[in-house]
Amino acid sequence: MRTYNEKISIYHGMVSTIALNLASNYFPIFAISVLGATNYQVGLISSLPPLVALMVTIPAAILLNRLEQQKKTVALNAFGARAMFLLLVGVVFLPPSYQAWVFLIIIALMNVPGTISTIGWQTLISGMISEERRGAFFSDRNRLLTIVGMVTMLVIGIVMKKQSDNAAAYQMLFLLAFGFGLMEMVFLFKHKETVQPKANNDEKKSYMDWSIFKNRNYKLFLIAALCFNFTWQMAWGLFNIYNVKYAHATILWISIFSVGSQLVQIFSFPLWKKWAEKKSNTLVFVWVAVGMATAPSMTVLSTNLYYLTFVQMTSGFFVSGTTLLLFNLLLEKSPKETRTYCITTYNVLLSFVAFIAPQIGIWLLETTGIRTSMNISSLLRFMSAVVFFVMYMKSSSVSGTTRGQM
Repeated sequence: MRTYNEKISIYHGMVSTIALNLASNYFPIFAISVLGATNYQVGLISSLPPLVALMVTIPAAILLNRLEQQKKTVALNAFGARAMFLLLVGVVFLPPSYQAWVFLIIIALMNVPGTISTIGWQTLISGMISEERRGAFFSDRNRLLTIVGMVTMLVIGIVMKKQSDNAAAYQMLFLLAFGFGLMEMVFLFKHKETVQPKANNDEKKSYMDWSIFKNRNYKLFLIAALCFNFTWQMAWGLFNIYNVKYAHATILWISIFSVGSQLVQIFSFPLWKKWAEKKSNTLVFVWVAVGMATAPSMTVLSTNLYYLTFVQMTSGFFVSGTTLLLFNLLLEKSPKETRTYCITTYNVLLSFVAFIAPQIGIWLLETTGIRTSMNISSLLRFMSAVVFFVMYMKSSSVSGTTRGQM
């Protein structure tokens, strides 16, 4: 039986997923097909949001830590981020030479309120879901949201299959995304939040608790997670460029790629939950990272769109593990008494990595070509799996016990 907050969180997640799928998933093809963006600008689609997050995260955390209730701030900032979709509608009316850059500026600005709402939501939901229910809840939630996302992408792909170069079609998507953003704000307001006691003067002066770096488990997780995210996000721009410029994928095929990936994710979320409970989040994530390492190299073997759909489905199996286990690991390795500081620090460092990684990917593309850059990405992803295995071994040596071997 789900609690009230669990139900509302799932409803919120559903409308949020639809809003993002209506807009964000089509940013790269919109930039390339309609705005004529360069490879460098396509790379910035992935890099600018984390750069903004890097600058906003610490002030956002200070703000959120001072609040007795975070729900209102989270909801209003989520709405602020979605309201930016309305600005995207007007980009195509600008002179062509400015369109791509204005588009990128709006995406960057969108992530100011977006970062505040994301950090606030992570802290908010961690306090609403008990630790013993966390694994099952997020597994079920992720599975349901994946179903919603899959249906959304399928409908968009069918309706807009011949509209890849039609600016008006994207404008309609952005308007619909804003509508679901309104619903997202409503559901955030519906959460029942426990009022936090007001911090005393001494606590208010503490903007950072450096003792979190003395926690061995959190420190090991931070190193491993940042290595993985760097190698994972380095290829994001490369995938977008390969699919649109090399494989000539249309909106329909982009949607099919996403649907294929999400279909596999729906059935694999419970498997990752089961394996993690039996073995451990850390050990199972080693295999997730190994699986993720195969995607770039497999992608560049062919431009056949049916083959690329198969690759996306294979990748989807491991993406579900990444989505579920990485967040669970963050909460698991963050001491409860300093969890807000741990989450904030993770997000700040992750934002820095996420800004640098896609730019390095684009630099590799320009320097070595698409095939070599993708293969290098696969190699680095595999190395990140090794880092997680080292983390598992070190954690096991500290505790003196292991939860099983895979």
